[in-house]
Amino acid sequence: MSTHAKRERLLLADLLESAGPEAPTLCENWSARDLAAHVVVRERRADAAGGILVKPLAARLERVQAEFAGRPYEELIRLIRTGPPRMSPFALKQIDEASNTVEFYVHAEDVRRARPDWSPRELDPVFADVLWSRIERMARVLGRKSPVGLVLRRPDGRTAVAHRGTPVVTVVGEPGELTLFAFGRQDVAEVELDGDKEAIERLRAAKLGV
Repeated sequence: MSTHAKRERLLLADLLESAGPEAPTLCENWSARDLAAHVVVRERRADAAGGILVKPLAARLERVQAEFAGRPYEELIRLIRTGPPRMSPFALKQIDEASNTVEFYVHAEDVRRARPDWSPRELDPVFADVLWSRIERMARVLGRKSPVGLVLRRPDGRTAVAHRGTPVVTVVGEPGELTLFAFGRQDVAEVELDGDKEAIERLRAAKLGV
C-alpha cells in the first residue's frame, strides 16, 4: 500500500531527474546532485549520517557525501526511487512514514521552488493534516533558534507555539507552507506574518529548523 512517504519519495526522484544534476536547490549551495547524494547517504550510510545532527561526525558525513555525489547521477536517482536496503530501519514502513514524509516533502520543494517559474503545489486535505500533525509535534525543536516568539497558525485557527518569547510573530498559512517556513525556507513559504515589523525582519533572517 502506498504511503505519503513513498509518494513524496517518487516525486522527489522525478523532480531531481527532470531538473538535472547541476540544477540549483534551496539547500544553501547544494546542486541537485548534492541533494540527491544527501538523501542516499542519510538512508544507506548510518555510520556517516549521524553527522547531520552531531557536529563531531560532520567531517565524515561531508567526505562520504562527496563520494556519493561523485557517482553517476542516474545511479543516485535509482537509489532514491528504490529506497533503503532491507536491513535499514528506514525500510520499515512505520519508520519510513515517520521519518521521511516531511523530509521528502521539503526536499521536493527545495527542487521545485529553486526554479524561477515555480507555483504553489496544492496538497490534498489528508496530506495537509499529516504535515500539520508533524509540525505540532516538532514545533518547539524547529523554532528553538527563533529570535522572537513564534506561533504557527493554520487559516482555520489551529495553532502551534514554536518558541516562547516577546515580541511575538504569528505566521499564518496552510500546513505545507508552514512546514517550509519552520524548516528554514522563509523566503519561499507563502504565508502571512503578523507582528512587529522589526521582529518580522529578524524572524525572516533567522536560521530555523533542525
